[in-house]
Amino acid sequence: MGKVKRFKPSQVGKNIALADQIEAVTSVKSKNRNKERNRHGDDEDFVNPELSKKILEVARRQQAELDIGESGPSIGNKVQLPTKLKDADSDDNTESDHDDLEPDTYYDNIVINEKDEEALRRFMSDKPERTRTLADIIKDKITDKHTELQTQFSDAETLKLQNIDPRIKTMYEGVRDVLKKYRSGKLPKAFKMIPHLQNWEQILYLTEPTTWSAAAMYQATRIFASNLKEKMAQRFYNLVLLPRVRDDLQEYKRLNFHLYQALRKSLFKPGAFMKGILLPLLEAGDCTLREAIIVGSVLARNSVPVLHSSAALLKIAEMDYTGANSIFLRILFDKKYALPYRVVDSVVFHFLRFQMDHRTLPVLWHQALLTFVQRYKSDISTEQRDALLELLRKHSHPNITSEIRRELQAAQCRDIEVNEDTASVVPMLVE
Repeated sequence: MGKVKRFKPSQVGKNIALADQIEAVTSVKSKNRNKERNRHGDDEDFVNPELSKKILEVARRQQAELDIGESGPSIGNKVQLPTKLKDADSDDNTESDHDDLEPDTYYDNIVINEKDEEALRRFMSDKPERTRTLADIIKDKITDKHTELQTQFSDAETLKLQNIDPRIKTMYEGVRDVLKKYRSGKLPKAFKMIPHLQNWEQILYLTEPTTWSAAAMYQATRIFASNLKEKMAQRFYNLVLLPRVRDDLQEYKRLNFHLYQALRKSLFKPGAFMKGILLPLLEAGDCTLREAIIVGSVLARNSVPVLHSSAALLKIAEMDYTGANSIFLRILFDKKYALPYRVVDSVVFHFLRFQMDHRTLPVLWHQALLTFVQRYKSDISTEQRDALLELLRKHSHPNITSEIRRELQAAQCRDIEVNEDTASVVPMLVE
């Protein structure tokens, strides 16, 4: 078979056979696709390597100057939190996305004024209640069990603590060693099964929660908040999470990022958060200004159902006063809920209790009263308004009291609105 003839397109149609023309036009020529392009020519899309190096050096120098110029805010500034905080949606996706973040990225470095701290200390309880931990609960159960064995009245519930299989005990002691050094990644499956166990508190005690790393505490809070019922989650918050948060703040004067994330995740069950963290913190009577600001920032930056907030306001208003109470009252007032009249009346009586108090009240008290009047002045009665105006004669602040008085005098009370409606209806009926 002869060699196929090739023709240029310009030669097609010049006394060439039809078969040769078709062969010349339809034949596909192979092209070399491995040609190297000249990336360093005159193309303006590419930057000279030396110029790139100079640009990077200038950028690093500017970033270093910005880092040196940064400084923390004072206590008078509002605690700042990130606008977007990424949370994992599944238990298996536990990679830490925040290991490289700077400490001030989730809330500002709080500088506590000694005078403010001393003013709040005067309103703390002289004998604060000791915070109970999970270890205390387990020890009490052991003591009760020994007593019942001696009196021959033991039952199956109290025997669960010592009836743990040695193999299970050994396995969860290994889980304890993992949680001590945990930073990121997947958790042991045995730990994820704890919320589904009947004696979950005893098994959890074997892992020694006081020795967990901060990242392990966050992951544990995610698991327990998702899988436990509200009462069970409340016990976990009160016996494990709250003592850890308070100890961390007392030792380091700031809260670890993972522990702060754990507080945010605990709001997944708002009722358990209120009963297990917020109310016990205030009932202890020794809540510091730093603790109140940080825990309060969790409430301020997250949505809380109105029923849970109303119940918390009702309980806080009935407590013995400490300076931290005013911080949480003000945060809940700023959410602008439509509160029931019972809650509004309870808050009014809370402030009127200070009519006979001769102590100099802190600025936080005046700020809480101002916020309450601004938000709910139309929900109070005329008698309550007059009583609050009388209270201002006893306790006043040079910069805040005048604003409170102006709001009260301009208030249209709830009983006045009813009287006006009745007055407008009566003439129509007469006619």
